[in-house]
Amino acid sequence: MSKEPVNVNEFQDLARQALPKMYYDYYSGGAEDQHTLKENVEAFQRILFRPRVLVDVSRTNLSTNILGYSVPSPVMIAPTAMHKLAHYEGEVATARAAAACNTIMVLSYMSTCTVEEVASSCNGIRFFQVYVYKRRDITAQLVLRAERSGYKAIVLTVDAPRLGRREHDIKNKMIAPQLKNFEGLISTKVTSDEGSNLQAFADGTFDASLSWKDIDWVKSITTLPIIIKGVLTREDAIKAMEVGVAGIVVSNHGARQLDYTPATISVLEEVVQAVKGRVPVFVDGGIRRGTDIFKALALGAQAVLIGRPVVYGLAAKGEYGVRRVIELLKDELELTMALSGCPRLKDITRNHIMTERDRPRCML
Repeated sequence: MSKEPVNVNEFQDLARQALPKMYYDYYSGGAEDQHTLKENVEAFQRILFRPRVLVDVSRTNLSTNILGYSVPSPVMIAPTAMHKLAHYEGEVATARAAAACNTIMVLSYMSTCTVEEVASSCNGIRFFQVYVYKRRDITAQLVLRAERSGYKAIVLTVDAPRLGRREHDIKNKMIAPQLKNFEGLISTKVTSDEGSNLQAFADGTFDASLSWKDIDWVKSITTLPIIIKGVLTREDAIKAMEVGVAGIVVSNHGARQLDYTPATISVLEEVVQAVKGRVPVFVDGGIRRGTDIFKALALGAQAVLIGRPVVYGLAAKGEYGVRRVIELLKDELELTMALSGCPRLKDITRNHIMTERDRPRCML
């Protein structure tokens, strides 16, 4: 019997042991040299704390509000694909764990359980992530099904006009299963002699012509709020405001698209300053500790999205593993808040951290 993990990183080790190499490489790998993959994690480690002492932290409160929904912590589950590769119950197990923790789950369009199966598995707040396809009717149908099934927002991924070069998947000739969400709409069975069939599917279906003017079309097919995921610059944050999105996720796609983009935590503040509080800003990428969540909140994020750790928890211990990943991160965040002198989320300020940019000024 394996020992109980005491932190999120230990779930990755268990997942590596539990999964076939092809699937572990798919979940863990990044694009090309994987520079950004490493930087997503390491950039958090270069941010230091400036804790306050003699603050009453006998009671702490992690609760917040996300798009009008009250949740007990600023932790959400990011959209990640094909959970049945990690565990036979797939996204249904992930959804049950999220619901047990009262945590918002963003379901991937590439889920191995259908939109409806996940919605009927348990009560919970869920968003749905989607791309815009060359065949717009596919996007429209998926969005309509999500809305009818009670999903509360649409998360539009905007950083993938084409799929990034994921060399582990190419070497392994990654084979993706048939995706039930697309049954009756399009076949996801693609053969390729050059490597990953997932890349072949994406190249054949993603709409590389998608531009800012098309956000109006996405808004026209749903009454749900639209969050765009994949913003890394001030310029794109301003454009997002201009087209009227309901929220922004600062994301580099888990370092799986364009390598040598900056770590998301490194550009979070730039996006937050551009938005000026008009819509919520979220962030994903590289979050492995409650201390990381605190740092993101101090730089202006309203909440964080957790991707790979959730899949690792699922692979290692199923629904229970996902629940433990969420609980560990929340417990670590609560302790970090107490040790930093912040009894509530609103007490966390920019002055509680020190980035590399701050250090010369602080040393004068």
